Order: sequence, then C-alpha cells, then structure tokens
Amino acid sequence: MTVNPEHIANYAETFIKVLIDYSPKLISAFLILFVGLYAIRLINRFIRKIMIKRDLDPTLTKFLADILLWVLRVLLFVSFIDKLGIGTSSFVAVLGSMGLAVGLSLQGSLSNFAGGMLIIMFKPFKVGDTIEAQGMLGTVSEIQIFVTKLINANNQTIFVPNGSLSNGTITNYSMQGSRKADLTISISYDTDIRKAKALILEVLNNNPKVLKTPAADVSVKNLTDSSIQLAVRPWANNADFGVVSSDTLESCKLAFDAAGIVIQPFVKEVSRK
Repeated sequence: MTVNPEHIANYAETFIKVLIDYSPKLISAFLILFVGLYAIRLINRFIRKIMIKRDLDPTLTKFLADILLWVLRVLLFVSFIDKLGIGTSSFVAVLGSMGLAVGLSLQGSLSNFAGGMLIIMFKPFKVGDTIEAQGMLGTVSEIQIFVTKLINANNQTIFVPNGSLSNGTITNYSMQGSRKADLTISISYDTDIRKAKALILEVLNNNPKVLKTPAADVSVKNLTDSSIQLAVRPWANNADFGVVSSDTLESCKLAFDAAGIVIQPFVKEVSRK
C-alpha cells in the first residue's frame, strides 16, 4: 500500500484548521467546567454553614447539601456539553429514558428514599432516641437516606428500611423525656395488702432516680387463683429507666424479706385427664 504524502498533508492541514476553529469552544467549555466545579464547591460549603447556623438536623443538612451538589453538577455538565456544540435535547431525552429505566428497576429503593425524606422532614424520632418499629427495639444510631440504623440491648446493629419504617407504627420511648415502668409483684392471700403497698412506696421514695412528679403508683392489678398481683408503676427519666426497673424489683424483694412477706411465685395450672 502506497501512502500519498499529499493526502497526509491535506489531512493534517484539515485537522489543524478544525482544531483552530474548534479550540475557542473547547477552551471555553473546559474553563466553564473548572470554574463551575470550584463555584459549586463554594456554594455547597456556604449552604452547609447556613443550615448548621440555623440548627437544622445534621441528617437533613447532609441530605439537602448532597442533593444540591448533584443538581448543580448535572446542570454544569449539561452546560459543558452544550458549549462543546453537542445537542443537549437528545442528551436530555436519553438521560430521561435512563432515569425511567433505573426508576422502574429500583422501586424498592425509591420507596426507601421517599421514606427517608419523610422521616427527615417530620422527625418522628432523632438520633439517640429509643424506638420500637417493625418488631425491632433499639436506640437510633444513624438516619440514612435508605435505611435507619438501630443498636439493640445486645449491641447488635439493625438496619431497618425507611420505606417500611415510615409506613408502619413507631413507638418513640424518648420523645417525652420520661417513662413509666409497669412492674408486677405477686403476694400471697395471707399478706396484708396495705403493708405490702406501704413497703413498696417506701422503696420508691428512697430511690433518688424515681421521679417525684408524676408520683409513683402502687395498686392491685389482679386477683388470680394463686396470688394477689400488685402493679408497681414508678416514673423515671429515659436514661434511668432500666436501672429504676431493676432496682425497684431488687429493693422490694429485700424489703419483703426483712418484713417477712413472701413473694408468691407464678403457678401454672396443668389440667389432668
């Protein structure tokens, strides 16, 4: 195969001419790209500082800042390819088709995304709250866009999808600041009820972690075939709830032992044929 030097010269001349004619667009497009990326970084940093100063929820701040960042990047990219002379109408159409296809294939993820937005906006709980939802009980460790992380009493990490979490029932044990324990102590029918109640109230009054207001309540809960069940309901701050519940049971047992009151064990009746 013979290479014609004149053809090579013509191709080179044409290439140089096109490059010279196209170089202003190329330079201006990359200039827009680099300046735009720097401006987006400054804008994102500025918006984050404003939201932090206004004491917005950290999760909401990160979410909104990330959304703004990607929206500005997409707009910058469209401006960049438009400056290069590439038709944006066809690109936007392809991008829309891709978005539809991805949306149909990720319906579950989009549901979790929408659930995360609802949780962040309406705040049924926040990081540090103890909640019960979807059969799980734990302390909220992190609220992400798609899932919420819980830490249970066994120090296990539980990931609950935000879609099911936002559509289900949520019990927030931390929102009110204090909780009421509902304990049950069984005594025999030979026991003086007034004496037993007085001992329990004395135990509760001597516990500094039991709140005085609202006042603790001790009442007869049920009369079974084998025992009298007393309901013991002390109030405590959320941080002291577990300690108050265990201390109350232990202190009541010790007080009953000292007074000669026997705690009636649970008796399960078994029918005989």
